[in-house]
Amino acid sequence: MTIIQKIESEQLKPEVGNFSIGDTVKVHTRVVEGDKERIQIYSGIVIGRKGTGINSNFTVRRVSYGEGVERVFPLHSPRIAKIEVERRGAVRRAKLNYLRSRKGKSATTVKDRAERS
Repeated sequence: MTIIQKIESEQLKPEVGNFSIGDTVKVHTRVVEGDKERIQIYSGIVIGRKGTGINSNFTVRRVSYGEGVERVFPLHSPRIAKIEVERRGAVRRAKLNYLRSRKGKSATTVKDRAERS
Protein backbone atom coordinates (compact mmCIF):
# COMPACT_ATOMS: atom_id res chain seq x y z
CA MET A 1 0.00 0.00 0.00
CA THR A 2 1.14 3.49 -0.72
CA ILE A 3 1.23 6.12 2.00
CA ILE A 4 -1.91 7.83 0.68
CA GLN A 5 -3.90 4.58 0.61
CA LYS A 6 -2.78 3.79 4.15
CA ILE A 7 -3.92 7.18 5.46
CA GLU A 8 -7.25 6.89 3.60
CA SER A 9 -7.92 3.40 4.98
CA GLU A 10 -7.46 4.72 8.55
CA GLN A 11 -10.12 7.39 7.91
CA LEU A 12 -12.78 5.04 6.51
CA LYS A 13 -15.77 4.41 8.76
CA PRO A 14 -16.27 0.70 9.43
CA GLU A 15 -19.98 1.02 10.28
CA VAL A 16 -21.36 2.82 7.24
CA GLY A 17 -25.15 2.50 7.06
CA ASN A 18 -26.52 -0.07 4.63
CA PHE A 19 -28.67 2.10 2.36
CA SER A 20 -29.15 2.51 -1.37
CA ILE A 21 -30.68 4.90 -3.88
CA GLY A 22 -34.42 5.42 -3.36
CA ASP A 23 -34.30 4.82 0.39
CA THR A 24 -35.75 7.40 2.76
CA VAL A 25 -33.06 8.10 5.35
CA LYS A 26 -32.44 10.21 8.44
CA VAL A 27 -28.90 11.60 8.51
CA HIS A 28 -27.76 12.57 12.00
CA THR A 29 -25.14 15.32 11.62
CA ARG A 30 -23.01 16.90 14.32
CA VAL A 31 -23.34 20.69 14.37
CA VAL A 32 -20.82 22.79 16.30
CA GLU A 33 -22.11 26.12 17.59
CA GLY A 34 -19.47 27.99 19.54
CA ASP A 35 -18.18 25.57 22.16
CA LYS A 36 -21.32 23.38 22.14
CA GLU A 37 -22.08 20.43 19.87
CA ARG A 38 -25.51 19.05 19.02
CA ILE A 39 -27.07 16.53 16.63
CA GLN A 40 -29.25 17.78 13.78
CA ILE A 41 -31.39 15.39 11.73
CA TYR A 42 -31.84 15.79 7.98
CA SER A 43 -34.32 13.37 6.44
CA GLY A 44 -35.18 12.76 2.80
CA ILE A 45 -34.77 10.46 -0.20
CA VAL A 46 -31.33 9.37 -1.37
CA ILE A 47 -31.25 10.43 -5.04
CA GLY A 48 -27.66 9.46 -5.82
CA ARG A 49 -24.34 8.09 -4.66
CA LYS A 50 -20.99 9.02 -6.13
CA GLY A 51 -17.31 8.22 -5.67
CA THR A 52 -15.37 5.40 -4.09
CA GLY A 53 -13.44 4.94 -0.87
CA ILE A 54 -12.86 8.06 1.18
CA ASN A 55 -14.24 10.25 -1.63
CA SER A 56 -17.69 8.67 -1.69
CA ASN A 57 -20.71 10.86 -1.03
CA PHE A 58 -24.48 10.72 -1.33
CA THR A 59 -27.21 13.25 -2.08
CA VAL A 60 -30.38 13.52 0.00
CA ARG A 61 -33.41 15.44 -1.28
CA ARG A 62 -36.45 16.65 0.61
CA VAL A 63 -39.21 19.18 0.09
CA SER A 64 -39.23 21.89 2.74
CA TYR A 65 -42.01 24.52 2.75
CA GLY A 66 -42.84 23.68 -0.88
CA GLU A 67 -39.24 24.14 -2.05
CA GLY A 68 -36.96 21.24 -2.99
CA VAL A 69 -33.74 21.12 -0.97
CA GLU A 70 -30.79 18.85 -1.72
CA ARG A 71 -27.77 18.26 0.44
CA VAL A 72 -24.62 16.30 -0.36
CA PHE A 73 -23.02 14.39 2.51
CA PRO A 74 -19.53 12.82 2.49
CA LEU A 75 -20.10 9.20 3.49
CA HIS A 76 -17.04 8.84 5.74
CA SER A 77 -17.22 12.30 7.33
CA PRO A 78 -16.69 12.53 11.10
CA ARG A 79 -19.57 15.08 11.12
CA ILE A 80 -22.07 12.30 10.36
CA ALA A 81 -23.09 10.56 13.58
CA LYS A 82 -25.27 7.89 11.96
CA ILE A 83 -27.53 7.14 9.01
CA GLU A 84 -30.94 5.64 9.78
CA VAL A 85 -33.03 3.99 7.04
CA GLU A 86 -36.73 4.82 7.45
CA ARG A 87 -38.09 3.15 4.29
CA ARG A 88 -36.58 1.05 1.53
CA GLY A 89 -37.37 2.20 -2.00
CA ALA A 90 -37.68 0.11 -5.15
CA VAL A 91 -36.04 2.01 -8.01
CA ARG A 92 -34.52 0.93 -11.30
CA ARG A 93 -31.88 3.58 -11.82
CA ALA A 94 -28.76 4.90 -10.15
CA LYS A 95 -29.68 8.59 -10.13
CA LEU A 96 -33.19 9.85 -9.32
CA ASN A 97 -32.90 13.25 -11.01
CA TYR A 98 -36.47 12.92 -12.32
CA LEU A 99 -37.76 13.69 -8.80
CA ARG A 100 -36.59 17.29 -9.24
CA SER A 101 -39.34 18.08 -11.74
CA ARG A 102 -42.14 16.54 -9.67
CA LYS A 103 -44.51 18.37 -7.38
CA GLY A 104 -46.48 17.32 -4.31
CA LYS A 105 -46.43 13.83 -2.86
CA SER A 106 -44.94 12.25 -6.00
CA ALA A 107 -41.79 14.32 -5.41
CA THR A 108 -41.21 12.83 -1.97
CA THR A 109 -42.09 9.16 -2.41
CA VAL A 110 -40.92 6.18 -4.39
CA LYS A 111 -42.39 2.68 -4.45
CA ASP A 112 -41.64 0.53 -1.39
CA ARG A 113 -39.28 -2.39 -1.80
CA ALA A 114 -40.57 -5.78 -0.68
CA GLU A 115 -38.28 -7.27 1.96
CA ARG A 116 -37.02 -10.77 1.26
CA SER A 117 -36.85 -13.19 4.15
